[in-house]
Amino acid sequence: MAQIPPGGVPARPQPPARVRRALSLVTAGVLAAAGVVALAGSAEATGALGDAAAAKGRYFGTAVAANHLGEAAYASTLDAQFDSVTPENEMKWDAVESTRNAFNFSAADQIVSHAQAKGMKVRGHTLVWHSQLPGWVSGLSATDLRSAMNNHITQVMTHYKGKIHSWDVVNEAYQDGSSGARRSSPFQDKLGNGFIEEAFRTARTVDADAKLCYNDYNTDGQNAKSNAVYAMVKDFKARGVPIDCVGFQSHFNSNSPVPSDFQANLQRFADLGVDVQITELDIEGSGAAQAANYTKVVNACLAVTRCTGITVWGVTDKYSWRSSGTPLLFDGDYNKKPAYDAVLAALGGSGGGGDDGGGSTGACTATYAQTSTWNGGYNGQVTVKAGSAGITNWTVPVTIPSAQTVSTVWNGTPTTAGNVMTVKPTWNGTLAAGASTSFGFTVTTNGNTAAPVVGSCTVS
Repeated sequence: MAQIPPGGVPARPQPPARVRRALSLVTAGVLAAAGVVALAGSAEATGALGDAAAAKGRYFGTAVAANHLGEAAYASTLDAQFDSVTPENEMKWDAVESTRNAFNFSAADQIVSHAQAKGMKVRGHTLVWHSQLPGWVSGLSATDLRSAMNNHITQVMTHYKGKIHSWDVVNEAYQDGSSGARRSSPFQDKLGNGFIEEAFRTARTVDADAKLCYNDYNTDGQNAKSNAVYAMVKDFKARGVPIDCVGFQSHFNSNSPVPSDFQANLQRFADLGVDVQITELDIEGSGAAQAANYTKVVNACLAVTRCTGITVWGVTDKYSWRSSGTPLLFDGDYNKKPAYDAVLAALGGSGGGGDDGGGSTGACTATYAQTSTWNGGYNGQVTVKAGSAGITNWTVPVTIPSAQTVSTVWNGTPTTAGNVMTVKPTWNGTLAAGASTSFGFTVTTNGNTAAPVVGSCTVS
């Protein structure tokens, strides 16, 4: 978990008639919820990294600081590239409840609102953590602390219910080193080993849909610490404690490189029946070596079916909690680094694409627009455009937000896997160079008005 060191630098109504004349129909409910809660959003597609990851059934996100959203280059890079955000510090206990039972969500709401406007998902970070706690918490008796912990979880999760795809319910509860022991904290010391289970059970009573995660660092390979977390998760799953995912922070440098068993470690957790997420990725270095390490991480996630997404811990090196180590995908001037190109390539995207907000390859592009809305639904349209040469067939993946269902598709033939609808042409696959066509679909929102995510257009 990235912390704030001294000085305050972030540490780590009815559809139109043409719908009813659809060329291709999909039964309502085919794209039922896949367990990811997205935010209400604009009609724009998300960016290049996000698009490429979505085409692989993952998200690609970044940590966001509210006080940087007013910087044009920061916001534009965020909007062009990522499809998930994690508030860097704005949802932590000291930020939202500095005084007992007096909650201030203004900074976190700024991030959530920005994400909502762009159709991005949000990770919630974090509910119970030994650090960045206001002083009043550690002074409580055990009885008061239990009450305060459960109230904090309840109030924060209720405020953001339906807007968070995954919550870091408990963060960094284990010691470093070879002991595999729990870390001393007000929660551990006063409530004992049961506090983690209690936190997860409380969280589930508040939000039945959000994924509930345990998150930690230095657990990326198999070691005493990751073994202790593994044993806890295995026990929780055996006893029905509601844990859905495990977050691996993945802060790497020359002294703590990407472990050789990183993929195997992710897989053993996934085999317990939980999702795994790379939650705070940054890799110190530069050039080809840094790019190669980022490739290792992305490939490991792609190789593990239950690895649902990757979050890098910041947009630009200049605001990183490890800025001197230049650990991110964009340099201090927001230029794409070799690591960016490597990540995009590993995700199957094309270099340099996505700045226009649509998925692309060298041969065709796909851009999304919402064409009409009504209470409980909307029509979306994807425009497919050929590049400098003619094409005879195209394919476009569309990720439908959780809870939404597609009732109708026209001018395209869909196949579905989870919440990803892959559309191919019916009669309109052949396009001359620079020519375009479109397909459309009708969605019932079921309470979630988020925009779908259109992935990269490919030619076959």
